[in-house]
Amino acid sequence: MAWIELHITTTAEHADTLGDQLSEWGAQAITLLNAGSEAIYEPAPGETPVWNNTTLIALFDDQDDLSQVLNEMTEKKSLGWLQDFYVKALPDQDWERVCLQDFKPLQFGKRLWICPSWETPPDPQAINVILDPGLAFGTGTSPTTALCLEWLESHVKEGDSVTDYGCGSGILALAALKLGAEKVFAVDYDPQALDATKLNSERNQITPKQIETFLPDDFTPQKVDIVIANILAKSLIELAPLLTSMVKPQGQILLSGILREQAEQVLDVYQQWFKMEEPAYKDEWTRLVGLRLL
Repeated sequence: MAWIELHITTTAEHADTLGDQLSEWGAQAITLLNAGSEAIYEPAPGETPVWNNTTLIALFDDQDDLSQVLNEMTEKKSLGWLQDFYVKALPDQDWERVCLQDFKPLQFGKRLWICPSWETPPDPQAINVILDPGLAFGTGTSPTTALCLEWLESHVKEGDSVTDYGCGSGILALAALKLGAEKVFAVDYDPQALDATKLNSERNQITPKQIETFLPDDFTPQKVDIVIANILAKSLIELAPLLTSMVKPQGQILLSGILREQAEQVLDVYQQWFKMEEPAYKDEWTRLVGLRLL
């Protein structure tokens, strides 16, 4: 299916109203992007980030008549609601595959490979996790995910039990199982993430007995050897008592999704219960690991 994008440069003051109006005029989706240098790394749950200078992209079916919409944009530009706007035609493509075209097999440590389902694993004798992220987060290309995979490759032991809190595509949960873990509990707020995790489990011949998926409200915390949480610093701090309660004595916690400047704050919280290792960094992101003391 072919599409038309309407790109609008506006301000925080008008972005929400313009988005609502474009939806009423038939836009199939509205995307807000940063049009300046201002960064918003960690919006609150349910909050839509709006920058002082915002690019608003409205997606329309290419069969839609946009003449009225464009006339409205011209009028709003004259009133100072927006700086500029233009239309961009998008050809008919498999957009999910276009978005994932840079996802190639990736190696972590000596023996672990993450391979997209449409590629042949480079080393059939290695530990290969076959992955199709679908609409869920997690391919191994993110520095936060890479930091976790590198640690798992050298620390998961045969028979370990694991909870992956914020499992996304299931990439970390499946890597843990392929590396020798016996049981994984995969938890995520997004039902699409749980669907992706189940599908990727099937691709990797992982049975429902080995991995169970839960929404947070349906999950009864279990004591496990390793708890993984690759989410965001604010959530890690808020969830610290819960995540800690899941770790067995002498078990380990693996945390990521933390910006460098947030690492000390997260460390201060978790060192109440864990002997924390020195942080590991990749780009602007941080990995924290701790050994449960009690």
